Amino acid sequence: MTNIYQSFLWLEREIWDTFGVFFYNHRDLRRILTDYGFDGEPFRKDFPVSGYYEMNYEQRIKAVIYHFLEIFQEGRYYRYICPWEIN
Repeated sequence: MTNIYQSFLWLEREIWDTFGVFFYNHRDLRRILTDYGFDGEPFRKDFPVSGYYEMNYEQRIKAVIYHFLEIFQEGRYYRYICPWEIN
């Protein structure tokens, strides 16, 4: 499609970056929305929703710093008690 419509270059790059769909004979297949060191495809169902790393830009050293993110999910455990059955 890129031979007919030049704007499809951007669309195919975006689809590859977010879904991981590879386009054969694409001239410029590189990341467009995520960081270059990003591992995975964010719109796939097997991608973790909360992530494993958090990134912050450090102004002192003028670089992006990755920190391991430890997530606690206390809201995940529910008490299945009916409110009108409590004494």
